[in-house]
Amino acid sequence: MTGAKTAVEWLASVAPDPAACRREWERDPLGVALLPAGKAWDVLILPGDLGYATLDVLTRLLDRLGPVLVDFGDSRVGFLVPPGTAARWLGTGIKAAGAGTWIVVPHPGRAARGVRWLVPPDGSGTLTDPALLELALHEAAAGAARERSGNG
Repeated sequence: MTGAKTAVEWLASVAPDPAACRREWERDPLGVALLPAGKAWDVLILPGDLGYATLDVLTRLLDRLGPVLVDFGDSRVGFLVPPGTAARWLGTGIKAAGAGTWIVVPHPGRAARGVRWLVPPDGSGTLTDPALLELALHEAAAGAARERSGNG
């Protein structure tokens, strides 16, 4: 298996009923499924502008990124990180979805309504390293502060 099919299997593996999850993705006109965080991944959710800037920094640093989601309207960007990260993450204005939470996840190989992949999963299980995410977040925030102060 490769590409979207492998990604579907990887994502659906966390569902209480993976086969039902796959069917839901195929039949639901919205093209999304509700999946539990905290099993194969947690999600750190940043405000849109900061999330896009952080993704830009990570793209310059890494050849291979973990999956990244964005909601309708680009107001929030979610980085899939290793399980347990949400419980340890401290950061003002950043939401964390971990064990006990559920998130809306689009099918990785098709367009969906409401939420979409900026960086789709490839099925390998690659996630964003929280330490690198934190460094990229600080760099993005510093860049935004420089721009606001006119020192950009």
